[in-house]
Amino acid sequence: MAREESVLSRRGRIARSSLLVYGGFIYLFLFTPIVLLVLFSFNANEYGSFPITGWTLSWYRQVFGDPDIQDALRTTLSVGYKVTIVSVLLGTTAAFSLVRGGVRFPAGFRVAMTLPIMIPGILIGISLLILFTQILHLPLSPTSAVIGQSLYTTPFVLLLVAARLEGFDRNLERAASDLGANAFNRLRLIVIPLIFPSILAGALFAFTLSFDEFVITNFIIGSYNTLPIYIYTQIKYGITPEVNALAAMVLMASIALLALAFVVPATYRLVRKAFTRRVAPAAP
Repeated sequence: MAREESVLSRRGRIARSSLLVYGGFIYLFLFTPIVLLVLFSFNANEYGSFPITGWTLSWYRQVFGDPDIQDALRTTLSVGYKVTIVSVLLGTTAAFSLVRGGVRFPAGFRVAMTLPIMIPGILIGISLLILFTQILHLPLSPTSAVIGQSLYTTPFVLLLVAARLEGFDRNLERAASDLGANAFNRLRLIVIPLIFPSILAGALFAFTLSFDEFVITNFIIGSYNTLPIYIYTQIKYGITPEVNALAAMVLMASIALLALAFVVPATYRLVRKAFTRRVAPAAP
């Protein structure tokens, strides 16, 4: 019996070790290209690849001094903040309708609202291109890109806010109502502050998705460029150190925004909890 347990434990250790090695190879496969991208962005080699002939920041200086990149960055940021506003407004109101609107088939409504996440971006881009050019006869511009990206990013805000609303304690609103608060004050003073971390996380996710979006935007932005489109057009002629530096900056910005999407709501909850504990003893 002890021998069988020893064999099983040995096999278990071998299996765990094999899984760890396998997982390590997967992470190595996923992150090695990203590490090389950042590494080559500091490489003095003008071909942007091995061998590494030295370390330099000149490629980053060229990125900041390139007027085409500056125009693409301005367009990206302009589209991004507009998409964020539209997504937060539509996603939050749709979440209230889903959770509190008494929808007859909430599961079907949820699937319908999140369908743009499941539809390939190329289909959304082609559909919007036909809508704008063939039916509405509207010029393609950053405004059309805002509409297209909002179609894709709004469901993420909806899911985050709806999840928070479903776990919301309605007794808090009933207590506020007993104290004389009307519907507007309950929403302003009770509901919105408590679901604000989810709204903020949705806004950061929407901006991050807009910042990185390429497929839909490429169809409907017309002659304008965003940073992902600019990078794509540049690599057609070969990968240069300047492209590596720009891609590394986009990568760092995306990671920072995603980190904020997790850190800021958690920090907001901690600050609010500490403030509540501090004020509570002073209440009559």
